[in-house]
Amino acid sequence: MENVKSLNKWANAHTYLPVDLVRIVLGVFLFMKGISFVTNVQYLHDLISPIDQFGGGMFLLHYIAPAHMIGGIMIFFGLLTRWAIAAQLPILFGAVLVNSLGHMHSESLILAVIVLLVCIFFLFYGGGKHSADYYFKMQQ
Repeated sequence: MENVKSLNKWANAHTYLPVDLVRIVLGVFLFMKGISFVTNVQYLHDLISPIDQFGGGMFLLHYIAPAHMIGGIMIFFGLLTRWAIAAQLPILFGAVLVNSLGHMHSESLILAVIVLLVCIFFLFYGGGKHSADYYFKMQQ
């Protein structure tokens, strides 16, 4: 717990508006990706078909889109940022895995890797000074 507090103190002391803008863009991107999965369920089903043979395909269908939509909104506002990012990580690891198996285009693999790396950064960095996390912490 002390490590998280020290990370928060460091991040708040070294926060920059461009980093917060990256967090906001990430949130919008994930939200829009979730919307695209909801509006085109067959596309999502085709994406997860390589790992559906191991079971849990129906669970994945019902987890990925809501996690992207709700997590994207939370990341956008910086509300429980680390928890929202933690919900994205299994999806993004799966996206990298599926795309590296050769079933998708290389552009999708590059995009999945970039989003995964940005999410890992914000997992450690947190929401930053311009976030709901920081606002609610200061109100206590």
